[in-house]
Amino acid sequence: MSAEKGEETFSSLLLEELKQRLLQAFRGERHWGRAAPSAHLPGRPADGTGAGRTALVAQEELRRAHIEGAIAWLRVELLEMKSQNQKLARTLLDLSMEIQRLRNENDMSVAVESEILSTAITPELKKTTL
Repeated sequence: MSAEKGEETFSSLLLEELKQRLLQAFRGERHWGRAAPSAHLPGRPADGTGAGRTALVAQEELRRAHIEGAIAWLRVELLEMKSQNQKLARTLLDLSMEIQRLRNENDMSVAVESEILSTAITPELKKTTL
């Protein structure tokens, strides 16, 4: 169980580091994303030739990078959710086993008490029937 705990801690740290890197990357992309629309100025060709085309290509690359970053962030979130799900599943299994153990313990206790009572009552019944 200690190895699992260490693995969970390592995974959590790794996921947190990835999350921080992605957040930093998004902050930079937002800055670039604000600058990209100003690349198309009045008087420049917007028909996909020359500088207008270059601006469109750059804007498309930024959009794709943003989408890829969002997908990477989603992957990190899904991994974190998977880790939490596994932890909850282990907890539920542990609780189920503990409940079963307590039930067995209770059943054995009732059986022992029943046996004690039946042996204590049996001699008294023999005396009254004689």
